[in-house]
Amino acid sequence: MKWARHQRTRTLLTSVTIIAAIATLVARISRTSKHGTPHVVTWSRSQAPVASPTAPFPTVQPTPQSIGSSQTNTNPTIPRASLPSPAGLIIPVAGVRPDQLRDTFSESRAQGRIHDAIDIPAPRGTPVIAAADGLVVKLFQSARGGTTIYQLSTDGKFVYYYAHLDRYAEDLTQGHFAKQGETIGYVGDSGNAGAGNYHLHFSIAEISDPKDFWHGVNINPYPLLRK
Repeated sequence: MKWARHQRTRTLLTSVTIIAAIATLVARISRTSKHGTPHVVTWSRSQAPVASPTAPFPTVQPTPQSIGSSQTNTNPTIPRASLPSPAGLIIPVAGVRPDQLRDTFSESRAQGRIHDAIDIPAPRGTPVIAAADGLVVKLFQSARGGTTIYQLSTDGKFVYYYAHLDRYAEDLTQGHFAKQGETIGYVGDSGNAGAGNYHLHFSIAEISDPKDFWHGVNINPYPLLRK
């Protein structure tokens, strides 16, 4: 009888253990069915999140205007004095001294225009020389400027504009790299200069794109040539 009691006890304990195991398994299955499989995020190379770069400080872009068109600087947020300027320029008319120059940059012109350049008087046929090294990007005939030259600075940031020429230097062509001091034309009165008003109209403009060299922000050449 004692053996039988021990056998029944062991069977009961085994049954309890089995029941407990079954209950645990059922509980786990129930939680999985209720909440679903845990979501694991994987990223492809093209989808992987990246840190956002620090936003740059906003910059104010100058409002472009036509070079040599004698228009006002229409962007009040960029004072003329704050614009960068080319260095090492020479007076682009042979024989003219710095003390002979006159600042005509802010003078008014017809139709409410501002000069945006300086006029350098000289006798007709006086050599006009390159104010700096640079590529001659355009030889152009215009109603106002007459016979003109556009020269690009070596760093591509500025354009030098020579107007009212009598004629170009012999063999001068677009694409010619003019050295500082080289004769590129001769003083005249072409365009709207007025008959007998022989002078060189010279302007400088800061540009943002060398391929768009005819638009820029004019810079006063006078203080640069007086140095």
